[in-house]
Amino acid sequence: MRGDLLSDPVEGLDEALAAVDAFDEALVAGLLRPGPAQAAAVAGLADAVAGTPLASRVAEAAGRASAGAAGEDHYVALAAARCALLGSVHDALTLRIDEAVGRPAAEDGAAGAGPGAAAADPGTNLLAAARSWLCDLARGGWRGIDHELVAGAVPVVSAMLPDPGLRRRATLLDGFAAELAASCPGATLERVPVRRWADLWSRALLLTVPGSAGDRSAAAVTGRLLPLGVDVQEHATAVQAQIHAVFEPADGGAPRLVRAGVSAPKPDTVVGAGLWQLLRPRMSLLGAVSEGRSMELDAMPVTAEGDLLWDDERARPGEPADAFATARVMLSTATAARVAPLDRHPVRIAVPVLLEGYTARSEEGRLVFDLAGQLLAVDTDRVPAAGPLTPEAVAASHACVGLLRWDAGEFLLQPLAVEATVRKKAVAAHAGAWAGGTTDKAGVRAEKAATDAVAVLRERAGRLLRK
Repeated sequence: MRGDLLSDPVEGLDEALAAVDAFDEALVAGLLRPGPAQAAAVAGLADAVAGTPLASRVAEAAGRASAGAAGEDHYVALAAARCALLGSVHDALTLRIDEAVGRPAAEDGAAGAGPGAAAADPGTNLLAAARSWLCDLARGGWRGIDHELVAGAVPVVSAMLPDPGLRRRATLLDGFAAELAASCPGATLERVPVRRWADLWSRALLLTVPGSAGDRSAAAVTGRLLPLGVDVQEHATAVQAQIHAVFEPADGGAPRLVRAGVSAPKPDTVVGAGLWQLLRPRMSLLGAVSEGRSMELDAMPVTAEGDLLWDDERARPGEPADAFATARVMLSTATAARVAPLDRHPVRIAVPVLLEGYTARSEEGRLVFDLAGQLLAVDTDRVPAAGPLTPEAVAASHACVGLLRWDAGEFLLQPLAVEATVRKKAVAAHAGAWAGGTTDKAGVRAEKAATDAVAVLRERAGRLLRK
């Protein structure tokens, strides 16, 4: 990897982010009666897309918003401009990563296509109701939210959830409204999550445009799946494991980067290695990851963005496959799928990479890898407690398979697996090593504690149901 490319500035990136940040700050107080600073921020957003096909519509929207007279179409145009700027940042950073690791550019495919026809989108009236509520939020601003304003989302979400075609958008609205409700009244908030709420608002608003969800059809692929590592994402009431892998088509085509995810609801008492008990029954791939095996896929559905729609009936265990061997042989030539337009955002960047020959050390209180004089920060906070991979193991390593991310103005590495030399032998530690079960003492203790907690909860739930 060329570490110098990751530290060099990206032309235009700071300017694009500054325009987004200013607009996000304008949403804090709301755009019903914008002041001079808010009007300047909205005008700055329009200036940032002046050379694009959005120019005329965003300029009109900015003028109306600066006068406090913006309608729904104007707010949609402003959200589109914000999304386009963050999309350009995503694309520039992804291109820089491809250059640094010497990987082929993302493959062409349906994921880069625009949304489908508006007539094909169900629930037009419900989408309009959701759009109206989101525009009211923009007028009132985050400081202006109260329980009455936030409650306006409840009937809309309730009506959308029964419709499978609207359920994903309903879930987004429901989660956003729940966050706002927990923060009411906005006038008393000590700290506003400015970027997060603006991200949720703009994405939700654009998804209310008929046809914006696009075509989510999947193709079928047959071949060999070679896991690289597992990214565990945990919440108090839910857990998800996302397996990053290289797919080798049976027809001899070029290898591809793909993902397979599994999620489950959970009680907050189940943590650490106990999480695997909730996920393991839902996906046989976790067992293969734990055993260090490949999987043979037969007509497995995959989206244009490279997400496998996992079906255990279409997969069987294959030959042993070491993640580091896969990374060394195939990772640099594997192509990634293009990201859908509305999903192009810097926070979504998670590119599998292999690093070797670095020196790990502490720099300003955090772990960094020294790559021939270029420093790359390591995000050890993302190392899950559900496996044997620890920050100490990362610090002692000489090779790492991880996800290259971008946050707070710099590239970060999230380790998925590391390799170190112990008694002159290479020893690997994987975040997903306990996914299929373990004999490790710490893992066994954590699984037993989780088993006891789940058993108690099931017994209590059964008692309640019997009553």
